[in-house]
Amino acid sequence: MLNILRVANLALLILFPIAWFAPLMRAGLLPLFGLSEISVISGMQSLWKSDVALALLVTAFALFAPYLKTIGLALVHFNLLKDKTLPVLSWIGKLAMADVFLIALYIVVFKGVGIGKVETGWGLYMFTACILASIVISALTPQAKSTKIEN
Repeated sequence: MLNILRVANLALLILFPIAWFAPLMRAGLLPLFGLSEISVISGMQSLWKSDVALALLVTAFALFAPYLKTIGLALVHFNLLKDKTLPVLSWIGKLAMADVFLIALYIVVFKGVGIGKVETGWGLYMFTACILASIVISALTPQAKSTKIEN
């Protein structure tokens, strides 16, 4: 079981960057014009130009929190970091989930206003799946480490 968690967690080190560049949504001001694709990275680039404080929060939640948690879990899985850090890593993962909720909220608000058009992209689902997978891996790690079953 621990080996499965190790592989799944290490896969997240590849999947997270893909999700950051994948289209979260396609948005346009009016339905007649083409839709622009927005990713985590392109959204952050826009934020850095207009709102540095929000850009720092999004960068922390969308990039650093999930990646630090994934690296931390890998260190725990390979006994390079103590198991006592698991609650902290779990808390860091919850910060990353807050970013998914923020993106979903923006989509709902933008659609509700009715001025423009927003379509969710596959990147939103991938980013959400990565965050949820990280939460599940984090939840299963203590049990896998305590049973010492390595398949």
